[in-house]
Amino acid sequence: MVLASGSPRRRELLAVLGLPFIVAAAEVDERPQPGEPPAALVQRLSRAKAAAVAPRHPDAVIVAADTIVVLDGLVLGKPADAEDAARMLRALRGRAHLVYSAVTALDAATGREVTEVSKSRVWMRDYSDAEIAAYVASGDPLDKAGAYAIQHQGFAPVARIEGCYASVMGLPLGHLARALAAVGVLVEVDVAQACQAAIDVECCLQLAS
Repeated sequence: MVLASGSPRRRELLAVLGLPFIVAAAEVDERPQPGEPPAALVQRLSRAKAAAVAPRHPDAVIVAADTIVVLDGLVLGKPADAEDAARMLRALRGRAHLVYSAVTALDAATGREVTEVSKSRVWMRDYSDAEIAAYVASGDPLDKAGAYAIQHQGFAPVARIEGCYASVMGLPLGHLARALAAVGVLVEVDVAQACQAAIDVECCLQLAS
């Protein structure tokens, strides 16, 4: 199995499933197309990342993902610079937004491909301008959609969430397990229990059961 991402967070989450994999980061143009709905955008980018890596690993199952933050209908991708990160964090402060994550499993040998989308609603706490400045100065927001990491202990930007915590981190494990099963890869661990043990947050799969 090949993870088409250089994200340390996605590497950590994929390891939860107990399946061996290697990393081969994909480079794709992540700009949205005019009028493209958020769910369509993340699906297209997730599939594009899988397709970009597949020729280099023709006998592997490729796992790819994409995550976006949507506020008032506008997509917030990765910030261009520190100033852009601070602008995003000010816009998100004290408000709810949506996070879409798509995950793709592609069997490069057969061409069988399955993509799933997770949608979560996230409420940010009312953090201060000083907290924004310190967090941006750390450099952590610069490679993250919406300029924040839900799991960052120092900044801890999120007040509450409805949906999948792992999805907001960047890789919805329940959705991924279903996609992998559909292309013939069996996940033998209890995904909800393994996810909860890894991130110390009650899994939405457990809550739904």
